[in-house]
Amino acid sequence: MDFFANFWNVLLWSLWFFFIITIIMLLVRIYMDLFSDKSTSGFAKVLWVFVLIFFPLIGALIYLIVRGRGMAERQMAKAADAQAANEQYIREVATKSASPAEQIGHAKSLHDSGAISAEEFATLKAKALA
Repeated sequence: MDFFANFWNVLLWSLWFFFIITIIMLLVRIYMDLFSDKSTSGFAKVLWVFVLIFFPLIGALIYLIVRGRGMAERQMAKAADAQAANEQYIREVATKSASPAEQIGHAKSLHDSGAISAEEFATLKAKALA
């Protein structure tokens, strides 16, 4: 009988721990959204922080109801901006590659200095022209 009492206590504590971690993660996400939103005034941010500190569960639910759609839109816009920046970076890096003539010239200088053999020069030349 003592085993089952301990089992249910462990299960109950695990459940409470799960809920506490979930609430903390939710509040952190709300604070991140609140302070990254440039359209919200400083006074409104102070009011939201006050509500979230003194009434965390009710404040979080109210915040999600009132600003949940905007929260999702800001997150989607941030993801789109990150994707565009990533694509721009890839384009910049991809266009910085040397032209075939420059690659062959570099390979020829390596061949002339004796750093690579004639076969390696031919391989690099074929790769540059491909």
